[in-house]
Amino acid sequence: MEAPGFWDDPERSNKKMKELKNLKDTVSLVNGLYTQYDDILTLIEMGYEENDESLIPEIREELDEFINVFENLRISTLLSGEYDKNDAILKLNAGAGGTESCDWCGMLYRMYTRWAERKGFSIEVLDYLDGDEAGIKSVTFQINGENAYGYLKSEKGVHRLVRISPFNAQGKRQTSFVSLDVMPDIDADLDVEIDEKDLRIDTYRSSGAGGQHINKTSSAIRITHIPTGTVVQCQNERSQFQNKDKAMQMLKAKLYLLKQEANVEKLSDIRGEVKEIGWGNQIRSYVLQPYTMVKDHRTDVETGNVDAVLDGGLDTFINGYLKWLSVKPEEN
Repeated sequence: MEAPGFWDDPERSNKKMKELKNLKDTVSLVNGLYTQYDDILTLIEMGYEENDESLIPEIREELDEFINVFENLRISTLLSGEYDKNDAILKLNAGAGGTESCDWCGMLYRMYTRWAERKGFSIEVLDYLDGDEAGIKSVTFQINGENAYGYLKSEKGVHRLVRISPFNAQGKRQTSFVSLDVMPDIDADLDVEIDEKDLRIDTYRSSGAGGQHINKTSSAIRITHIPTGTVVQCQNERSQFQNKDKAMQMLKAKLYLLKQEANVEKLSDIRGEVKEIGWGNQIRSYVLQPYTMVKDHRTDVETGNVDAVLDGGLDTFINGYLKWLSVKPEEN
């Protein structure tokens, strides 16, 4: 029997077609930059020849646009890791602090979903647990788009919020922490052997904000790989079997990474160091009072426009991290 060809595998075919489209878009982008560069030079020459200062604003606007597109393209060339082109799976966990930390977790979830929407990426909620009074205790979601993991790997770690809490009757300033784990979404057909005896599979009732995120049925699945302590959860699918399949895919991806990376130092490059959700471990601070500032403690990139960041304006920090990572590989 003849082996199935490329076009006989729809999933493989779709991935290749997507890759070809991305390459075509990149070539078009580069060609566009060449054209825009020539146009800018022409405008400058016209301004000199005609001594026309009115062209300066137009030249500045064209130049700013050129620099922005060029910088984004340059940043994309830094995404050369093995899994950088993959979709990303993010898991937010509220730290100690009760309602305040859960509210902070909800704010971060909104921030990442807004960032994804700006990029034209799609979002799929895999697991969701409401806070007792407000916000989110934990949420696992997948962001699908070109280089999603490559960009979002910079976000793994502990995020710290300082503000006057709306849940504090005395109006005191409060500090809250939320941890974020980021993993690449790796294909389901990984060559990973899993002994059923090493698994503990629990079913539980799905929960969500009034059914907004997932279906409230008893089909949610939690799988624990006992030898490594790895835990994955899924409740977004309509049946227990579908949830189990997705959870097993996530488990295989995590175990595959553990298998490929021989030590904790290499593993931290992929999924981030597992740190306590508290003081001294934060990668970034978001300060709302007594002043406004967001600062990344690894790259020293900072901004006073907190509202823009919390509304999904993360590219400054993501790009700063990728630049920092490229020039200081020995320290990371």
